[in-house]
Amino acid sequence: MKRLFLFPILVFLLSTGISFSQEEKSETKWVPREPQKFESVHTGTFNGQKISFKAIVGETFLKNSKGEVTGSMWSTSYLREGVDSSKRPVLFIFNGGPGSASVWLHMGFFGPKVVKTDSEAKTDDGAAPYKFVENNQALLDLTDLVFIDPIGTGFSQVEGVGKTSDFWGLNQDAESIAQFMRLWVTKNGRWQAPKFMAGESFGTTRAAKVAEVLEGGGQSMALNGIILISQALDYAGSSSWADNLTSFFTYLPSQAVTAWYHGKAGQGKTLEVFVQEARDFAYGDYLKSLYLGEKQTPAQKEAIAEKLAYFTGLDKNYILHSDNQILMHRFKKELLREEGKAIGTLDGRYLAEETDKIAEGPVLGDPASYMTGSAYTAVFNDYLMRELKVNLDRPYFTSAEGMGGSWNWKPVPDGAYWEPTYVSTARSLSEAMHRNTKLQVLVANGYYDLITPFFDAEYTFARHDFPQERIQMTYYEAGHMMYNRQEDFDALAIDVRKFLEGMLK
Repeated sequence: MKRLFLFPILVFLLSTGISFSQEEKSETKWVPREPQKFESVHTGTFNGQKISFKAIVGETFLKNSKGEVTGSMWSTSYLREGVDSSKRPVLFIFNGGPGSASVWLHMGFFGPKVVKTDSEAKTDDGAAPYKFVENNQALLDLTDLVFIDPIGTGFSQVEGVGKTSDFWGLNQDAESIAQFMRLWVTKNGRWQAPKFMAGESFGTTRAAKVAEVLEGGGQSMALNGIILISQALDYAGSSSWADNLTSFFTYLPSQAVTAWYHGKAGQGKTLEVFVQEARDFAYGDYLKSLYLGEKQTPAQKEAIAEKLAYFTGLDKNYILHSDNQILMHRFKKELLREEGKAIGTLDGRYLAEETDKIAEGPVLGDPASYMTGSAYTAVFNDYLMRELKVNLDRPYFTSAEGMGGSWNWKPVPDGAYWEPTYVSTARSLSEAMHRNTKLQVLVANGYYDLITPFFDAEYTFARHDFPQERIQMTYYEAGHMMYNRQEDFDALAIDVRKFLEGMLK
């Protein structure tokens, strides 16, 4: 899901949707109007409770400091009926990219109905019709849900005097999401209600920055909790590039468990035992080797290569020729090269027959993406029309193509001095947690996530002065979208529910 743009986090979300681009500035003169919305009433059984709820797909106008409209941000809200809403909890949810709509978490996990693809990651989603089922584990018994589509995704777009540059940037994006959240809370009378955020991938980058922004702006809004699914707070650990020593360290355990899954390493050992071996080697001999570099003797390098072959299932000579540094795109091709297959990025369990057997890396893209994306897109478009009663004369864009090259990654205000570095919002979240001593964070990790590795989450949260007692780590035997595996959907649902209930007592 990422990027040219500085780092590889959610390329998949930019490749799974309909193409979309906008002009830098709105071309038509904006005529003041009432925001549009589509309402429908539904019932469902969640956590054993039969609940009536209202679904609202609507737009919120964002404005600049002069009060001029700059954008139309759309969201889908699910609001329980028949209860006092003043202190009713609310969970704000968004995906990543940057440039992804909220469809993945909406249709994959948090929504009242969800799409189902092959839990074992063996079968392509094929063509319509797709499986769409009631989500009895949805959280509507505990909290209302608000799915946010950032500007350029879904139905959201620039309006009035707005320009894409007002929204397409690390700081600008966080400001717009924070503005939306304040407007929503004000409109719905929720200032005294517990407030939560959930983000996936770049959505976790965003969540950390939004938590910081919400504490300023003259309307300080403290959050109760944040759910980070496949976290990406410090991109040094999720950017598999040559010369980025951090990434070779953070990706190694993910390579090891993926090799274990495909029967190429660690056979006869449990996943947990092999994971811990990989962690110990990464923090020990491998980390030392990476930083010694050419100060090592040939014998020392060969010893490290032997251990890397043991963990990754790759040929020792191939590893030596790679200078004991295996880039992730090469690993995905090399692991099953003899079988002519490449494995997935978002989920290393997936694999696909390749058309070019000798290419350095996968040539067809990410099978974990193209084997699931059509189902999500088709199901959600049908759901919008048939059940949520949305009637608009323009499409819902699951991703904003063209955003990557226009995205402003600078973490400082325009005009301020800055030297390029890896994107990181880890410190923003850490400082927000120190200012708000009630804020708790759940970090959900997929073992086979080969884009935001679980070991990077451990490495990130061990630094930046995070208050360890308020960080909860959970692990699942799937990938980036761990909820695509039914066992992990169930486990994540239990973990998220416990996390929220613990703060709502």
